[in-house]
Amino acid sequence: MEKNIAFSQRETYVPGQFTEFLWWLSTAEKEILVDSVVDRNRYKIIGMTVLATWAFATFTWTYFFSTIVDSVILAIALGLFMGFIILTIDRALIKGITKFNKRKLAPLLFRGLLALTIGTFMAQPAVLYMFDKEIKLQTSLDNEKKKMLKQQELTVLYKTPKDVLTKEKAALKAELDTKYTAVNKARENFIAETDGSGGSGKVGIKDIAIAKRNEYQKLDAEYQALLKETQPKLDSADAALKEIDNKIKAEETNFTAYLNNGFLTRVEALTNLLKNNAALQFRYYLIVFILMLVELMPVIAKTILPSGSYDEKVMLREEMEIDIAHSNIRKEQQLKEIYNQLAFENDAEAIKAFFTLTREDRNEKMKTFSQRWKEENHQTFDGLWEKMKKEILTKQEN
Repeated sequence: MEKNIAFSQRETYVPGQFTEFLWWLSTAEKEILVDSVVDRNRYKIIGMTVLATWAFATFTWTYFFSTIVDSVILAIALGLFMGFIILTIDRALIKGITKFNKRKLAPLLFRGLLALTIGTFMAQPAVLYMFDKEIKLQTSLDNEKKKMLKQQELTVLYKTPKDVLTKEKAALKAELDTKYTAVNKARENFIAETDGSGGSGKVGIKDIAIAKRNEYQKLDAEYQALLKETQPKLDSADAALKEIDNKIKAEETNFTAYLNNGFLTRVEALTNLLKNNAALQFRYYLIVFILMLVELMPVIAKTILPSGSYDEKVMLREEMEIDIAHSNIRKEQQLKEIYNQLAFENDAEAIKAFFTLTREDRNEKMKTFSQRWKEENHQTFDGLWEKMKKEILTKQEN
């Protein structure tokens, strides 16, 4: 709970936790904003718009992932993750809008287009949720239509081999039927001849009856031979036709298994639903526009709300921190220069003291070299000088 403190005592104002949370969402600096009386509520409003878009983004993304994953927990986790990303983007968008650049068209246009793009995408799952019943019906109709089209496609694809096999089978059956008809005719003639109901009209097996029996037996033998030759061909044709039918059924089953109620399928159903329905089209675009405004709310609120002393204080605070940083750098540079100067002076004094302390030893050593040189008359002065350089003179630093 926030404390109700008089205007004259605003320097002791202590915001509540929810207010601090809204300020954080609005990217405001608490230490500066707490002393900006007028701007406190403005940034609470901006924070509430960010909170609304965050909740909306989390819901839409959760619904989106629920259409493509089976686990509810995973869909919620992914929705929260994507909601956090949208929250981060929204905070970055409004952080860059200040009193001093909100009237500049280019950065404002860029932020608006980015927010509009995000809003357009997030509006799609929300619309799918709103038209859920209609979309389910349209999806069912679309899937049935796809099945019919697939059946027609398979029928056309296998029509030629099926026609060839069917014609071959029909020709074989026609040949068998013709031969079978001839056999039946010969059998009937033979029976009519033997019972006297036809032919010569004489009962019993006479010469004519014997001839007709022989004709019948001959035709029947030819039929049996033809049947024995043709039946494997008929069986082969039936097997080939059955195999084609099985392939068609298998492809139809596989195609049906791929038909689903996923996100893209629902989007396609929504598109088909809108094609011939002007009233639904109007409501659809109106809803999309409203949902896009939800994502634009933080940018709009930060742009249209008047600016108070907060932005001025932030600018002054930044300038002060920059001045302090420059001052600290200058002081550090000065300290380094002083350190280097003092180090140089101390080193110079140490070197002078070194040469002062070793002066007498050097002189003694030169006297010793000079005495040796006098005693050794065969040495030249140049030789003496070379020895003294090695033993007495100090080698200079490079």
